[in-house]
Amino acid sequence: MVFEITTHQQKTAIVLMSLGLLGWGYPTQTQTKPVAFADSEISAQTIQLELPSQEEPSGGLIAVDVNNDDHKDFIVTQPGQIAVYSHAGEKLWTKAINIQVTVDANEEGLPGLYAPGVQAGDIDNDRAIEVLFLTQDNRLHIVEGATGKTEHRLNIPHPEGTERWEHLVITNFRGKGDRDLLLQTTKPEGYRMDSILSAYSLDDLRLQENPQPLWTLDDFIPNAHNGARVADLNEDGRDEVLGGTIVSPEGEILVELPLEGHIDSLFVADVRPDLAGLEVVALEEGGQDENLLQGNNLMTRIVNKIARPFLGIKRNRVFLYNHEQLIWEADYKRQEPQNAAIGDFDPDRPGLEIWCRSRYHENQKPFVFDAQGNVISTYVLNELSPQEWTERGVEVIFPIHWTGEEKQLLAAKERHTSGDVAIFDPISGEFLHHFNETADRLYVADVKDDWREEIVVLNGSQLHIYANPQSNPRPNHPSLWTKQHYQRSKMTWNYYSP
Repeated sequence: MVFEITTHQQKTAIVLMSLGLLGWGYPTQTQTKPVAFADSEISAQTIQLELPSQEEPSGGLIAVDVNNDDHKDFIVTQPGQIAVYSHAGEKLWTKAINIQVTVDANEEGLPGLYAPGVQAGDIDNDRAIEVLFLTQDNRLHIVEGATGKTEHRLNIPHPEGTERWEHLVITNFRGKGDRDLLLQTTKPEGYRMDSILSAYSLDDLRLQENPQPLWTLDDFIPNAHNGARVADLNEDGRDEVLGGTIVSPEGEILVELPLEGHIDSLFVADVRPDLAGLEVVALEEGGQDENLLQGNNLMTRIVNKIARPFLGIKRNRVFLYNHEQLIWEADYKRQEPQNAAIGDFDPDRPGLEIWCRSRYHENQKPFVFDAQGNVISTYVLNELSPQEWTERGVEVIFPIHWTGEEKQLLAAKERHTSGDVAIFDPISGEFLHHFNETADRLYVADVKDDWREEIVVLNGSQLHIYANPQSNPRPNHPSLWTKQHYQRSKMTWNYYSP
């Protein structure tokens, strides 16, 4: 008698052998808390804000030079309020207005948790900055950056089946500079993933009675929790739109990711200097779910968890891609990366590294990929964090040029609380600075104009700005603000994609 062995049986045999080798269990790690180290002695510059008390976590902040004095100023937003302060702490203007900011993008629409909902740029080439934002009555507001004086208040028709335009980005689609605008909205049914984009000339919006879009796209695959980002990926002087699809300046889809789940967060950087232009990093949540054994007892859960790599499951991946192609996809044990940070965390390796936080509710276990998609570091965060740091780990994780050296570090706040802030090494997990804080928001940008980056904390009605007091070892390094994708990212960030 001849027996035919099915593919399923082959996979079962492989899994059972693997279980035997593993002793039906998982390796354990002994977690030891480090000796508490002294808090950072770096003092913060404090800017007192005139803001009403806020209970819900919507709105955010950006840094931009609004009054043309060559110093970065601060725009802080929250429901019903915009406040603008100079780099020295002087109030420039405030405005009580129902700005479009939200908490849960998938329930309430864009722009999402901590997103500032505001843009700033010289949109008419008059060498003065304008500030742009949407309000919940579906109006686009264009105001003078230095004074807040209204220049234009426009009602732009939103697509049928949507509530209003929800997200805006100053762009350069036509090669004429920051003279275009990307608008995005979602359909309010269920998990708000249906996303519509429209591109406009800002000159048409300002000067025409019935401006028509440059293009509209209704099959854009968005970043689930975030508004669209833009960057000039191919360095042709025009922006692409970034999501699960890459959209050309003309509104054509160039690349589409082979997603099984949805995108949780998205970033743009020159990850692979050996390739022309910039790359996009996207994190996938979920995906195809296939089990070898049915049931939900301890045995089946263990078998199915170990079996999934042998069954070709595709889920929880990290994608690296550009305007032409998917460069690579990778995962670490099918674990969800959830949040990421991209930077030169190991200067001895070519390209940039991709740090992923992991989804664990407690005892986060970060993992780091190199520029080729290989895992180069893993650790348990709680083994390395200060003793008083929450076991829930870190959130709002920004790469930071803190030291002025080539190597970048990470800045983050305590997760799920208005808590402390820290700087740590993304490769080793070592915490280097610990700031006692009540951080409602965290932002990282070059606001002191020495190309290094500072930590900006919104603590109630105060901004606390932490700068490295040590001398800059590379003072002649070009300003980070000369990189357009850096500026774009600092204006379109939110909780999931700092």
